[in-house]
Amino acid sequence: MSYELHLEVEVAFMPFSRSYMLQRSADPASSQPPRTSTERPSVLRPPFDAFAAAPDMLRTVRGVQGVSRLARGFASRAGALGGSSNVLDGALNTKSKQFQESQARMAELTAELRARVAKARQGGGEAARARHEARGKMPVRDRIDSLLDAGSPFLELSPLAAFDMYGGDVPSAGIVTGIGRISGVECMILGNDATVKGGTYFPLTVKKHLRAQEIAQENRLPCVYLVDSGGAFLPLQADIFPDRDHFGREFYNQANMSAMGIPQIAVVMGSCTAGGAYVPAMSDESVIVKGNGTVFLGGPPLVKAATGEVITPEELGGADVHCRTSGVTDHYANNDAHALDITRRIVSNLNYRKQPAVAQTPIEEPIYSPDELGGVIPVDSRKPFDVRKVIARIVDGSRFDEFKKEYGPTIVTGFARLYGNPVGIVANNGILFSESSVKAAHFIELCSQRGIPLLFLQNITGFMVGKKAEHGGIAKDGAKMVMAVSDAKVPKITCIIGGSYGAGNYGMCGRAFSPRFLYMWPNARISVMGGEQAAGVLAQVQRDNYERRKETWSAEEEAAFKQPILDKYEHESSAYYSTARLWDDGIIDPKDTRKVLGLSLSAALNEEPKETKFGVFRM
Repeated sequence: MSYELHLEVEVAFMPFSRSYMLQRSADPASSQPPRTSTERPSVLRPPFDAFAAAPDMLRTVRGVQGVSRLARGFASRAGALGGSSNVLDGALNTKSKQFQESQARMAELTAELRARVAKARQGGGEAARARHEARGKMPVRDRIDSLLDAGSPFLELSPLAAFDMYGGDVPSAGIVTGIGRISGVECMILGNDATVKGGTYFPLTVKKHLRAQEIAQENRLPCVYLVDSGGAFLPLQADIFPDRDHFGREFYNQANMSAMGIPQIAVVMGSCTAGGAYVPAMSDESVIVKGNGTVFLGGPPLVKAATGEVITPEELGGADVHCRTSGVTDHYANNDAHALDITRRIVSNLNYRKQPAVAQTPIEEPIYSPDELGGVIPVDSRKPFDVRKVIARIVDGSRFDEFKKEYGPTIVTGFARLYGNPVGIVANNGILFSESSVKAAHFIELCSQRGIPLLFLQNITGFMVGKKAEHGGIAKDGAKMVMAVSDAKVPKITCIIGGSYGAGNYGMCGRAFSPRFLYMWPNARISVMGGEQAAGVLAQVQRDNYERRKETWSAEEEAAFKQPILDKYEHESSAYYSTARLWDDGIIDPKDTRKVLGLSLSAALNEEPKETKFGVFRM
């Protein structure tokens, strides 16, 4: 099987998280026979009427490009401009020095991102991959590719998890997670990468697994576990095993999702040892591969140590044992490809269909190209820009019905469409003052009452400080916004396009406020405050100590004191530091923002809307 660049292939989702389009076609040289159209239909469903592949290394799998771009839009850009008053003015001078510098800088950042993602996708390296394939196993991303409907996107989450951690030897934290369509159903797929430390679970592997389950539960996505793991990474057992959000939580989540009617399906394609044996044992249906798939609470070495019995893995817990004798698994597969075909049929029999609770409209491409988004963001992050220029390159038809435009102008709120689905947008356009905070709270209330999902575009240094602001009630007004964000039960999606600092992160639906999905641009920064501010605060405390002791503190000494703080904040506030620790669901190329958010919104619409009840707003 090979991956090719299909320039005119139409694919779509039912109303469908981060994004990697996997395209496939029959390869005459492949050892696997090509699938027929009846086996893997490419069903066109709203709201994603059409995608076509376009080159983008961010979505490269096995070195082949397959990123989607919208192939359809409204008939006439001029007609839309002439007939609608809600079309944003997103015009940019693309020949200006500022635009060119900004675009060039973002190009550097995205090139770095693509290179790092490509490296992570190599898994444990060529030697490990060769050993893996010699056992008759497909690499994890090939497994996912074969599982998905033909031509449909795969939204990979956090591919740079554990980046530059554990000595750099655990790319993607050893597990691939993401959302894709199987037999027409949007599913959460979790696949162990056995080429990375035998698929064992490091602390961040556990965290990534749990995050995928959290997304699945919040959005009612069936879970498909492609199991090929040696269990916990024993040298780090204290950080993996005992606590609430450690390894055992995976099985707790499985049990609860099954009780909620969210299907749990396991495909045992390799080792499934110790506690990991509960993945297939607690699934609604499970498949096991002959020869490679094994399930046991205690492996042969433990059995020999405990009982003196000498037994092979296949004799102890192979496919024949569990399909014919124990009944732990339900379906016997001859190889990986067979197992994945069985899994597709299992999903087709789920009788699991979403019922969109929002009013959809025809999809329109933005008037302004998403490719220009990199040029919107100034190289100097302290320099302001109009966030409407960003919105105009994300939403359908660049149409935006702004709410309270003249009031609290440092936050932009309004209604738009994303792939035909309604969305309420809350976007920073400066520091949060009392007026902008109250405006945002009001708008969030409106969206909650109307059942409209919320999209937060973060670029915030924080709330206004100082005597005037405090006397004006910034604390209680900011609290209104935080209260509204906390209590809103409509789907919330956050994208950090610039800075995310201090309490501003809270008011704009940061990670602690449970957005369904949270993404970052490669230029984004996140920390309790900026490095300059942190160094200044700590230097002032140090200076006061010197003055109390009646000692002098030279400018050179102060600079030497500040530098390590500045370096620390520079390192720890980067998007890569964040994504490595799973503070987000992935770093995305700005030009992919519309597609990523659209897929995320579609996935969120699987869940039935919930009633919002707000707490007490201090007036």
